[in-house]
Amino acid sequence: MVIALAGRRIDAPRARELRFPIRRETLVAARIRRFFEERKASALVSSAACGADLLALEIAGQLSLRRRVVLPFPPSRFRETSVEGCPGDWGPRYDRVLSTVHDVMVLGYQENDPSSYRRANQVILEEAAALARGLRQPSCAVAVWDGHSRGSDDATAQFLSVARASCFDIAEIQTLP
Repeated sequence: MVIALAGRRIDAPRARELRFPIRRETLVAARIRRFFEERKASALVSSAACGADLLALEIAGQLSLRRRVVLPFPPSRFRETSVEGCPGDWGPRYDRVLSTVHDVMVLGYQENDPSSYRRANQVILEEAAALARGLRQPSCAVAVWDGHSRGSDDATAQFLSVARASCFDIAEIQTLP
């Protein structure tokens, strides 16, 4: 099975609303691992933000899955906007993942364009579907999140909406109890 994955970043230290607190990292990682193993995943397509993306990429590496990373803009700028500033050691983890993944797509979108992340999520789904067809395997869109949209700019909710419209099988992995 080829997995297209998107999800929550780790909450900022003083987040008003909890979506993925750092204290849930180990539990969520175990849920992701169990899902990959139960579904017999062979490949993962995702971005590489702190939280759900990097956890999934690390686990996929440990399980020797094929990994394709999709970034909306250059890796150094993506690191600044989507990795740094999160509690924990996400910067070095991002660097390790990118140094071991040999399939990184940099889309060249504008950093200041709010639609860059939404468009990158669309490419994640397209790449997963193409990879699944090539491998003659099923695909599944996985959202690692709290299950609640935070509004029209919620990239994870948009990912799920596009996945449903594209007839993906859908799975959700909860970041909260």
